[in-house]
Amino acid sequence: MNIIQGGVTAAQGFMAAGVEANIKYENRKDMALVYSEKPCVAAGTFTSNIVKAACVTWDKEIVTNSPYAQAVIVNAGIANACTGKQGYDYCNETAIKAAEVLNVPTDSVLVASTGVIGMQLPIDKIKKGVELLAEAKSGELSGGQAAAEAIMTTDTKDKQVAVSFEIDGKTVTVGGMCKGSGMIHPNMCTMLAFITTDIAIKKELLQEALSQDVQDTFNMVSVDGDTSTNDTLLVLANGMADNTEITEKNEDYEKFVKALHYVNETLAKKMAGDGEGATALFETKVIHADTKENAKTIAKSVICSSLTKAAIFGHDANWGRILCAMGYSGAKFDPEAVELFFQSKSGKIQIYKDGVATDYSEDEATKILSDEEVTVLIDMKAGNAEACAWGCDLSYDYVKINADYRS
Repeated sequence: MNIIQGGVTAAQGFMAAGVEANIKYENRKDMALVYSEKPCVAAGTFTSNIVKAACVTWDKEIVTNSPYAQAVIVNAGIANACTGKQGYDYCNETAIKAAEVLNVPTDSVLVASTGVIGMQLPIDKIKKGVELLAEAKSGELSGGQAAAEAIMTTDTKDKQVAVSFEIDGKTVTVGGMCKGSGMIHPNMCTMLAFITTDIAIKKELLQEALSQDVQDTFNMVSVDGDTSTNDTLLVLANGMADNTEITEKNEDYEKFVKALHYVNETLAKKMAGDGEGATALFETKVIHADTKENAKTIAKSVICSSLTKAAIFGHDANWGRILCAMGYSGAKFDPEAVELFFQSKSGKIQIYKDGVATDYSEDEATKILSDEEVTVLIDMKAGNAEACAWGCDLSYDYVKINADYRS
């Protein structure tokens, strides 16, 4: 597998665009398009929140019932959540307009929104934006770049990744982009993510691969404990790599799963590291746990701990907060068997063993915790299972950003 440049336009046959439609923001791109020259099989996972945005309901129906998808229209600034029948009708109107200008069936158009809950979309601006997107679409890396920038809200940077690998002597590419910075919590996280691939694969296998991989990637991210109404992860596969279609779980399927996992994990970590107000990506890695379930439970509990996140922000080796978060996670373990470490590019230091603190250097620990990527390594000494979760530190700026988000 090779890591390559680009995002959603890296795979053959995909085009993208980002334009200014003045949905909520001025003088910045706020609508995006992802388009395939050929029809795609589609898969998706969506928010676990009972309160779901109209676009989530629309997309679930398209992914489940439509034979293929060919375009995704995204707007940033207004979530189209808690907008009733009118909000759903606006999804339909958006799809109809996209179908008209892109010459594709209405039921092949997916839609996504991110932003403030409770506001109705300015549908006339949305329709005009769709026209602009159709005119601007490009298969160059610049098209993907524009789309990645257009879906941002409080994100400070665009998030893209792409990889390639070979099947049957054919080059297969998987690329993606996402947005997500706040209101992010495990169980399908809070985010929009769009992945494109030119692989030929059966729709049911594409959905299975995505649903399984989400459990160890996007579902292991938390910024602030809030699960959004709009979480959407879509994968489109147009088959233009011309490989023999994957119809069973064989070696080719495993190659694709590996590539998909890399893309998903990379995007998930990019979101965690760009959490609202964040100064550091905070990873918790649990090793030698008795079960995978317990490893995931403990890892999630630690990255969700506000006190631990605040300690990471302060570069404070307050390991007691980590043990505390582990203890209330619901997982069963022996605290005196656990070993804790901090590690980063500056080094690795053990801070807890045999039920007490080690004789570690506070200065060295602070140096390690001052890096932009920090890992808490938890050795359970109980088995062979492991899991990783990703989050960020909790800074003063998180409150500032969210205190006046609507204004």
